[in-house]
Amino acid sequence: MTSGVIFGFDYGTHHIGLAVGQGVTQTASPLTILPAKQGIPNWDTLSKLVLEWSPDRFIVGLPINMDETDSPMSARAIKFARRLSGRFDLPYEMIDERLSSVEARALSSKARVDDLSAVLILETWFQNQIPVSP
Repeated sequence: MTSGVIFGFDYGTHHIGLAVGQGVTQTASPLTILPAKQGIPNWDTLSKLVLEWSPDRFIVGLPINMDETDSPMSARAIKFARRLSGRFDLPYEMIDERLSSVEARALSSKARVDDLSAVLILETWFQNQIPVSP
């Protein structure tokens, strides 16, 4: 478990939702929605955010089917996570994101909810962490 800043991503080919989380409080907030071209964000914009926030790790939603098989987007999301990790020399974890976009749409009337989906992805990750005893 990390006690620092964590970035959560809701990967998409046109938009990538980004949330920022705090390990100490285990809370997450929407940060931005990054435009993407065929799943590739503007790396300069993302670099500025990484420099500004100094995250300890990345959590990327893994879009899998309801029957727990890989979706057509699974491999692309994993590739994105590996690129993030390699580019910024930070660890990444993948987490099941089934229905995060559906839940985000239920919580908001905004047209784009990718950043809220990223919040839900981070919150799920926080809930799945095993507390470390002293």
